[in-house]
Amino acid sequence: MALQARYDFSNSGSGMNASQQDTTFRLHRIFESGATPDPVDEILTLVELINPSVNQETVLAFHHDIQDIFSGYYPGFRENGNKYHNLRHTFGVVLATVRLFHGLTLEGHRFSDDIIIKGLLSAYFHDTGLLLRSFDTADTGAEFTQYHEARSISSLFKYLESYNFDDAMRLDCASMIRCTNLALDIESIEFGSPETKCAGQILGTADILAQMADRYYLEQLPFLFQEHRAGGLNHYDSAFDLMNDTAHFHQVIIERLRRELGNVARAMRIHFRHRWDIDRDLYEENIESNIKYLSTVIKDCQNLESLLTHLRRRPPFRS
Repeated sequence: MALQARYDFSNSGSGMNASQQDTTFRLHRIFESGATPDPVDEILTLVELINPSVNQETVLAFHHDIQDIFSGYYPGFRENGNKYHNLRHTFGVVLATVRLFHGLTLEGHRFSDDIIIKGLLSAYFHDTGLLLRSFDTADTGAEFTQYHEARSISSLFKYLESYNFDDAMRLDCASMIRCTNLALDIESIEFGSPETKCAGQILGTADILAQMADRYYLEQLPFLFQEHRAGGLNHYDSAFDLMNDTAHFHQVIIERLRRELGNVARAMRIHFRHRWDIDRDLYEENIESNIKYLSTVIKDCQNLESLLTHLRRRPPFRS
């Protein structure tokens, strides 16, 4: 199978005419970050479209602060060393979150400026529990994988001390972050309001979509295995075993998206249709391409080394 067939969004251009290459590159750029290479531009644009009364300077402050946190420049945090759960992943989750808010708004939902701020803040902080704090003695933040959601909530609470937010901000954000825990039943989480639950479902959905739709998802899976192993999760004996089970994991995830997470993923197609005049769900398409490609090539592979010969992309490194 030609590598370019793996995604609709490949920028290799092999076997395509100039028009097809332009279209493919445009789709790739739109999916990755929007109209510019910096996702924060698209995030702020969508916030304006969803609810013009949202304070964009606050969102921009969250964005810049999380950059400093992952880079080790923010007081109390050390530079991130995880290759799977990194800053690029966080930005991807935030972008997917605001896209879902936008699509649902177009569907008729109304979100207050307060819930938009809470949803985006939770997206920015949802994996900060995997970062080493200044007082930690662990060798890597991945050692906290099994309870990183609780640590993320703790990190968020500490961060909020510098803002004049009330207790509802902390409690609602905590509930939203818990929605990213795949082992947790959403119905077991206490929400302050139906709107907060919907925002939690949005974040839980965005976390899944941003990972599995990423064009480097397959190449990143060995790093995910390493993080799980460091964190004491021994569901798989090797990265190859984890990847071999990914198709089954995908089916489990589909059910979670549809049921526990309220099928808010449907709003992605609405978003792309109205924002870009593309009547497609680029996330769903990319996930299906990832899973299809992996399922095809892994049949002829006996180990990770042979599988990696089919995965030739080099993910951009971002702490």
